[in-house]
Amino acid sequence: MGNRRGKKAGRKAQLAIVRRDDRGALRNYFAERDQVLLPLLELIEDAQSSVDELMTEAARGFVERLLMLSAQEVAGPKHPGQAAGEVRWHGQQRGRIVLAERKLSVMRPRLRSKAAEVAIPAYQRLRSEPRLAERMREILVNGVSTRKYGTVLPKMAGTVGVAKSSVSRKFIEASRRELQALMQRRFDDVELLAIYIDGIVVAGHHIVTAIGVDADGVKHLLGLTVGSSENARVVKDLLTSLIERGVSVDDKTLFVIDGSKALRSAIQETFGESALVQRCRTHKLRNVLERIKDDTIRAQTRSVMHAAYKLAEKEGIAKMKQQAQWLRADYPDAAASLLEGLEETFTVNHLRLPPALVRCLSTTNIIENPNGAVRRVSGRVCRYRDADMAVRWTAAGYLQAEKSFRRIQGFRDLWILAAALGRKKEEGVVQEQKLA
Repeated sequence: MGNRRGKKAGRKAQLAIVRRDDRGALRNYFAERDQVLLPLLELIEDAQSSVDELMTEAARGFVERLLMLSAQEVAGPKHPGQAAGEVRWHGQQRGRIVLAERKLSVMRPRLRSKAAEVAIPAYQRLRSEPRLAERMREILVNGVSTRKYGTVLPKMAGTVGVAKSSVSRKFIEASRRELQALMQRRFDDVELLAIYIDGIVVAGHHIVTAIGVDADGVKHLLGLTVGSSENARVVKDLLTSLIERGVSVDDKTLFVIDGSKALRSAIQETFGESALVQRCRTHKLRNVLERIKDDTIRAQTRSVMHAAYKLAEKEGIAKMKQQAQWLRADYPDAAASLLEGLEETFTVNHLRLPPALVRCLSTTNIIENPNGAVRRVSGRVCRYRDADMAVRWTAAGYLQAEKSFRRIQGFRDLWILAAALGRKKEEGVVQEQKLA
């Protein structure tokens, strides 16, 4: 009992009350306890710095003492009056290190040899910025503007040294790298059964996006490019890029697109007979109904179209043609829109897919849903300088949305689509899906 009380008393004797704003006391505290910091010094110099977690006022004194220890390992302890060695102490100067999404001002020691300045290992390690740009990009796309960036950081005097222009510059660097990585993704080992292509307008710039669905129902962000889906050359460049990155042109693939003729032409030119096209029914319905002014006729046409899509291919097309004939007298534009590309709105019916897959594969909603995230992210920018800026922010939004991608509805029935497309499927897998 006596020994335990003695140990407790010894521990209490080491405790002291230090005011939060008393930086000198904090520096003295760490100076008297160098051995406590040595393991952390080794961690910083040899591995990923853990100082990022220090977001308190003690961080400055803590880091400055680590820098002194690192300098001592290079130049040895200070010994006034003794002859200097090969590396000499040369006073102090101000410096800054990186702590996650901010920079911390510190006083660092200087070392010199006869030839030049000598680097301090810990300072060099902390000065590197491998995580700063990526962390800033993540903060920005999650809702923090460059003007408000400083206000979300903990209020720690003198620690925030990142200007708005620096934050923007870091984001540009990170977003360019991410866009480049996106456009270099390989799909050699991914069996894509369906590819969705649709466009979004960001600050007046048309951006075309492609998302693929593999045999397991997993969604893949394939790429995006600046330009309208009405521009065949733009779409062709995107599709050619997919082929160069491993998307097969030998196997049949289902393309789900809007009603763009240029997009349809680009698919035919790049994928040829391997492409089966499903026109988006939501786009078709909107294009037809917006040409009908009478509310009653519009509602009746909507009901007919919805009912026809649930029928077999031939019966459904017949019902649509009958409705177009009825509309032709008063609304010729609506009738023409209804008949344009009509057969390709029934491709999923032709393939005899189950209802769950029909709902998922008959519209471009798989792209429309991530477009909401893109609009939230891109809407935080007050002024877009050019198309490059628009596509970078759009890519950032899609990459953010990709983190919450889920498998498509009816993914357990995708073996039916694979069989309809003539894809080879392992018998055991098919049997397992049938049993399920």
